[in-house]
Amino acid sequence: MEDSKKIAHEIGGVRNDAFRFGLHGVKSDIVGSHPLESSYHSTKARQQEMKRKILANTYGSAFPMKLELDRQILSRFQRPPGAIPSSMIGLESLTGGLEDFAFEDYLNDPKESESFRPVDMHHGVEVRLGLSKGPVCPSFI
Repeated sequence: MEDSKKIAHEIGGVRNDAFRFGLHGVKSDIVGSHPLESSYHSTKARQQEMKRKILANTYGSAFPMKLELDRQILSRFQRPPGAIPSSMIGLESLTGGLEDFAFEDYLNDPKESESFRPVDMHHGVEVRLGLSKGPVCPSFI
């Protein structure tokens, strides 16, 4: 009888916190990604897998495993959330991202736009420690 009177509550807060995350949009739940975007991601994954197979055939199976371990280590290394974002230069140099010419190179970086809200450092650390839910940066919702 008393169980029906209890209100379910998530530890770390509710996901629908409009003050932290902004207003919820229904369009993102209904509409999937653009077909060109999904094609780009699948092609990129296929190219990485082919590169891994070529490296395994050329240098042996230990070399791609070492590169994968290096990639995992470099992807975890980040600055705490705040004014200076993590550049992840080590990961970009390992994966070959420095040679890519992306839209940030000829357009502007989305983080430099006028609608970008700065990161709440305390909330970002709470998300990383698992004390709070939601994205680290509210601008990328």
